[in-house]
Amino acid sequence: MNNLIKTLFAVVMTVCAIWSVRADEKVTFSLNAPMIVAEGETFRAEFALNAKPDDNSFVPPSFEGFDVLAGPATSQGQSISIVNGSMTKSINYSITYVLVAQRTGELRIGAAEIGVDGATYHTQETPIEVRAAGDAAGGRAGGDREERESESLEQRAGNQIGKDDVMLRLVLSRRSVYKGEPIRAALKLYSRVNVAGSEGAKMPAFNGFWSQQLDVEQGPFRETVGGKVYEAYNIAEYLLYPQQSGRLTIEPAELTVFVQVVVQSSRHYDPFFGGGHEIYNVRRALRTPEVTVDVREFPAGAPASFTGAVGKYTMEASLSSKSVSANSAANINVRIAGTGNLNFMQPPALNLPSSFELYDTKTTEQIRNSGSGSMGYRSFEYPFIPRAEGDYVIAPIEFTYFNPETAKYVTLRSEEFAISVTPDAKGGGAPSAVVSSGVRKEDVRLLGNDIHFIKLGRPALQRNAAPLVLSTLYWAVLAAMVLLATVVFFAVRKRMRDSRNTVLVHARRANKVAVQRFRKAATYMKEQNRHAFYEEMLRALWGYISDRFNIPVADLTKESIREELSRRGAVEQAREITEIISMCEEAQYSPLATTSMDEVYGKGIEVVSKIESVVKK
Repeated sequence: MNNLIKTLFAVVMTVCAIWSVRADEKVTFSLNAPMIVAEGETFRAEFALNAKPDDNSFVPPSFEGFDVLAGPATSQGQSISIVNGSMTKSINYSITYVLVAQRTGELRIGAAEIGVDGATYHTQETPIEVRAAGDAAGGRAGGDREERESESLEQRAGNQIGKDDVMLRLVLSRRSVYKGEPIRAALKLYSRVNVAGSEGAKMPAFNGFWSQQLDVEQGPFRETVGGKVYEAYNIAEYLLYPQQSGRLTIEPAELTVFVQVVVQSSRHYDPFFGGGHEIYNVRRALRTPEVTVDVREFPAGAPASFTGAVGKYTMEASLSSKSVSANSAANINVRIAGTGNLNFMQPPALNLPSSFELYDTKTTEQIRNSGSGSMGYRSFEYPFIPRAEGDYVIAPIEFTYFNPETAKYVTLRSEEFAISVTPDAKGGGAPSAVVSSGVRKEDVRLLGNDIHFIKLGRPALQRNAAPLVLSTLYWAVLAAMVLLATVVFFAVRKRMRDSRNTVLVHARRANKVAVQRFRKAATYMKEQNRHAFYEEMLRALWGYISDRFNIPVADLTKESIREELSRRGAVEQAREITEIISMCEEAQYSPLATTSMDEVYGKGIEVVSKIESVVKK
């Protein structure tokens, strides 16, 4: 009986595990077909699905321009493996057609449709380049047999690669923008040949832009460029924000690729097995053309509340309490959400009554970068303390942004806030300063305990003592006041000079202190003490920025570093130093040595030297 229960339990758990694996598996439906075919050449177009489809749910695509010689032929297979208690299940379902192209040019296989568990999935429309029979892929190596035999195999391999068979391009989402308007820049590799590998990648510097790298799918994707079909690979994608107006030039990117070429050869021909070919890796150095971007300045007539925000936004504002006692804290919260250059958004100005004390604004944010810009929100909390009782009205908060689609400024305005300040419950609040309207002296009210009614009638004044002026005590007090004023003047002057010198000394010794810390980090690097090395590198970089620009370490963030260096014209150095800090933070606790200590050490010294050369003051 116990064995039966155990067997049933194992069966139930296995079924549940299989169901969970099936539920968690992501369904994919794609088309596999050649990129280039010759006119009259037969080829296979295979639709691949990693799940079991619903019955009779497959809808074939449009094969306009092709003749269907055979198909659809279906095949299905599945496998289940359990390794260390972890179950993996895979299903392979394919539908295959045999086609032949009717004419040359670019033809397209339309989107197919299939259903899985009630959900519908589609393939992408797929372009195929059809060449004339004499211009097929192998035709490029054609020619006189004797001439081809006289060439070296390496030369023949290189001659099989056309000038535009592999290209490197920087693709921008737009070429004309306003300052601060985001641009999506994609560095792509286009290939019509088999690329075996790459080396020596050099990314653009993006001078004049603030750049943010995006997470992208590498590919390949099939794209048509100049009437030819390519396999496109995303090498990197960036979100660029122009920081200045005018014509900005993006310098070329560089990449070296290795193209695999099969060359026919008689040296390795075997009469039994056949063959007679060799495979060569041909080196190709690629370079993108220079790309220019026209950056327009904002139109004239910007409202006073405009601080450089670009995009589309909404604003919400709220008061924490409509009634508060004197000397108690309250706050106003402003939340601005939308898409645009959120990273550079400044808090809107808040105008409070003169008896209110405003404290430092607190900022919270949730920002996600996408191809259209930064999406999310930034919240600003304005804490304040009213000191005098009474009824007050806080002026509306205004926030202005520039909409590049309409080329107009848009001003968002909150409602005014009415707040009632009651007397301090502890009796320590400032008394209300209220004077009644009227012209009679008797109408002056008592303000606290220090101002009383004005005495009426003729004054009766009489001398009670000898005059103080020109007396001995008068001269003694005057001399003491002059002496005290002199001491205070020189003390304040010395303090100001010392304070000014302290900032100057910190800035001058910033580079020297950083060098000392770099030397200590180099010692840890020689000892292969990774944790201590990256910790010392972080101290060197954070400490250098703190001393160089007189910013307390506690107030330093990557965003504040970028803003400070960008304000001083070191945009590229701001990006480099924040990237090095991120590399150190990740590598400090990472168990895998994904980052070379030599590389981080060299980059750290180099970026500090660049900042010293760019920032002169």
